[in-house]
Amino acid sequence: MSPQRRGSLAGKRVLITGAARGIGAALAIRLHARGAKVALAGIEPAQLSTVAGRCDAPWRSCDVRSADQVTSAVGELASELGGLDIVVANAGIAKQLPLVGGDPAVLEQTLRVNVLGSYHTLNAAGPFVAHPGGYVVLVASLAAAVQLPLLGAYSASKAAVEALGNTARIELHATGARVGVAYFAELDTDMTSRGFGTNAATALTGGGSLNTPAPLNVGIDALERGIVARKRRIVAPPWAGAVLPVRGIAQRVIDVATRKKLPAALSLARDEEIAFTTPQPEAES
Repeated sequence: MSPQRRGSLAGKRVLITGAARGIGAALAIRLHARGAKVALAGIEPAQLSTVAGRCDAPWRSCDVRSADQVTSAVGELASELGGLDIVVANAGIAKQLPLVGGDPAVLEQTLRVNVLGSYHTLNAAGPFVAHPGGYVVLVASLAAAVQLPLLGAYSASKAAVEALGNTARIELHATGARVGVAYFAELDTDMTSRGFGTNAATALTGGGSLNTPAPLNVGIDALERGIVARKRRIVAPPWAGAVLPVRGIAQRVIDVATRKKLPAALSLARDEEIAFTTPQPEAES
């Protein structure tokens, strides 16, 4: 289906989390250009305001780790749009973590944002999109299917997001709503450059990444097609779709391919001080 089926999105009411930059911001701008009415949520108000200005969109500062904040933001934004047809649970973070000798707080924080954030969004938006024509996208990752060293926290969180999406698809089916899970390999975003710009990642990959990041618009095209068709699975770049059915074989390839350089990378990662790909505010007490 062509992403240029603009009429299909005209008037659709869309809520996107993690919309300050990267995939969320680009998707908001794309869907607005297709005639959708978008609403934005995220934790970076200056960037959100800028994106919202380009989309004529309402927006709310919202820390997806907080169920109360998500419930409030979703309710207010849905009210401003006159309801919801589509919700995209996109907010996510990443940070390298050697599983032995690393900081457990990295895993805890990653699960709070990526897993609980997706769940809070689904739980709050579910009543609004539980209708024929309703659609939910949970943004997972190819890392949900094939795991890389140093990315254990991120991979575990995205595997959980995949599970949430598959379960929600079953539970919401009788309402007429549909649920998709998005699997992206590396896209050219600042999140990718930050995640793979560490000394440990450089030691593991030889200064690049395990594959060449695809342009961001490849992912946005896939999301648009998936939203229009209410697909159960959205994949970008296209080759990633071939990996999902053979994830066991792909995992074995990764296991073998990374062995030689992994000891040095793990040693660096245990001492390297880096930030999350998106700085997180202090959590509510």
